[in-house]
Formats: sequence, structure tokens, C-alpha cells
Amino acid sequence: MKVQVSTLLLALTLGFGTANAQIRTPEPSPSATVSQAIGLGTATISYSRPSLKGRKMFNHQVPYGSVWRTGANKITNLTLSEDMEVAGHKLAAGTYALFTIPTATEWTIILNNGANQWGSYTYDQKDDVLRFKVKPEKLAKKEEHFTIDFTDFSPTKAHLSIRWENTAVKFAISQDPHARIMAQIKDELAKADVKASTYLAASNYYFDTKSDQQAVYDWAKKAVDLDPKFWTHYYFARAAALNGKCEEAIVHAKAGLAMAKEAGDQAYVINNQSIIDQCSKK
Repeated sequence: MKVQVSTLLLALTLGFGTANAQIRTPEPSPSATVSQAIGLGTATISYSRPSLKGRKMFNHQVPYGSVWRTGANKITNLTLSEDMEVAGHKLAAGTYALFTIPTATEWTIILNNGANQWGSYTYDQKDDVLRFKVKPEKLAKKEEHFTIDFTDFSPTKAHLSIRWENTAVKFAISQDPHARIMAQIKDELAKADVKASTYLAASNYYFDTKSDQQAVYDWAKKAVDLDPKFWTHYYFARAAALNGKCEEAIVHAKAGLAMAKEAGDQAYVINNQSIIDQCSKK
């Protein structure tokens, strides 16, 4: 009888343990993923977000001069979908572990091949791909939750910002796709049946990069001739104004303005009117 009771108790205990292991609760340090388009690629940071909870972090919970996982739980990962530059250093597409060594006056940023490890317990310097130093900044307001995100961004560059407690560090991630885009424009415009959208994209890129002004005009003209819409009228009017052809610009801006009003597109109403106003002053 004692054997039967003991067996029953053991079974109940094991059953409770198994059931308990399946209970899901919120993560104390919630995981987060943040992505940013940079150039023609994407940079993605995946990390866990611990909170201060009344604790002092740097030089206490996070010792100065020691390798840190830069977050909590699994090592923080930085993934680049294409080759990019990180703090001015070329880095191939891939997923990297983001370790740091904080001190009061500088941080060492480490990108390492050990992207699947837990914490920094098995960190091996031999697996480092890139190391560089950055200066920390003091935050005016205490940051309760550990935060990594992208700031100060443009189409081809962003800064990866790391903030916690009263400290922040950041470094640039960039990609210059200009040569690739120029080659792509050349290839696409050499095809037999070029669409209006292709001419327009080429014209707009040349406009944005202050390239050949005549090409901006010629390709916008082909776009509006193939597909006269309120937006193609606007972009051609802009190209004409750029080339000093204000009479032609006003004609197309007025056409685009009327079409935009009919379509209820306030943005292009404003855009086309701005060309009319600009050229009317000359």
C-alpha cells in the first residue's frame, strides 16, 4: 500500500511539474526587434530590454572594463541584409553578435561571429569581426528601459543608438548605392519598352542627386508624354523649372493642378501650385 501511495504521489508531482513548465509568462526583459532601411538594404537589431528597477547599472550591475552582452538574455544581434559600412568600416551582409565593453570615458563596440550564444559567457575574441571605440554621452533624463534604436537617419545612413540609465552611445551604419543605381538606370533605359514609371524614377533620382539637369528634363518629358497624370505633370513641371523653362513648367503645373483637384489629392495640389508660384515670380 505504501508503495502504491508513493507511486501515485510521484506521478502527481511529475505531472504537475510538466504542466507548470508549459505555463507562459511575460518576459522580465522583453525581447524587441527594430529594423531600418539604409541605402538598398536593411539593418535589424534584435535584443532584450532589461529595466533599472531601482538598480545602479554602469560600474555596478554592468562592470566597467568587462565584456557585456549589451542587453539581457541571448546576445544582442545586428543583422545586415547587404554589405554596409559600420562606423566607417566595411562589413559584409550577415548576422553578428553585438558585444560592448563600457567604461566611463569610452566604449568598445564589438561585432562578433558568435550570434547564437546566451549572454557573454562563451565570448571569444578570436571570433571578433570588427572592434572600434566610441565616446559615451550623458543623458539629461534617466532612461529606465534599456533601448537600442536607429536615429539621425537619411536614405543612406542611420545611427545605431544604445541608451540606458544616464548613458548613451551611438555609431553610424551606412551604404552608398549610387553606382549601383546609376548602372541600373542605364540598363533599364536601354530596354525596348521603357515604362513611364521607369523614366520618372530615373528623372527623380537625377534630380535628388543633382546629376545631369538635361536628363532630368528629358526623362520627365517622356514620362508625362507616356502617362499624363497629375504627378507626372508635376515632376515634368519641376524639371522644366529646373532648366529655366518656366512657361512650359506653368502649363504642365496648371494641368497637374486641375487633375489633382479632381482626384482630391491635396499633396499634389500644393506641389503643382508651388511650381506655378515659383515660376510666376520670374
